[in-house]
Amino acid sequence: MGLFVKNKSYIEVNKEQLNALARLPEDQELVMLNLLRYKDRVEETGLTGEASYRQYMMAASPFFGKVDAEIVFFGSPKLMLIGPEDQELWDDVLLVKYKNAGEFFKMTQAKGYPSKLREQSLQDSRLVYCKSNSV
Repeated sequence: MGLFVKNKSYIEVNKEQLNALARLPEDQELVMLNLLRYKDRVEETGLTGEASYRQYMMAASPFFGKVDAEIVFFGSPKLMLIGPEDQELWDDVLLVKYKNAGEFFKMTQAKGYPSKLREQSLQDSRLVYCKSNSV
């Protein structure tokens, strides 16, 4: 799927891009592509980053249930069929479909949403808004 680049890590949201997402039309469905690279060990808990992210997913599940969102795919890339063979794959890939950007914000800004648990689990990540194309 995606490639992991060791030069720089990204965990926090780009506020300018987040503002652009907030301006999307209310009738526009969106898919969020999450590329995940876990920490070897989470300092705060002693867990692996992967185990900590699983805890995040369990804690976040009720929040997905309160909005119009669906986890489309959560899994691990295994083979680079097209692309450089010498670059590492991401640890996991997560695709989440939301009815619109408002549902995304409603979930991520809800009181008690476990964003810190997500952040502490990850060494690096990408969160990419994807718009469906007409076929």
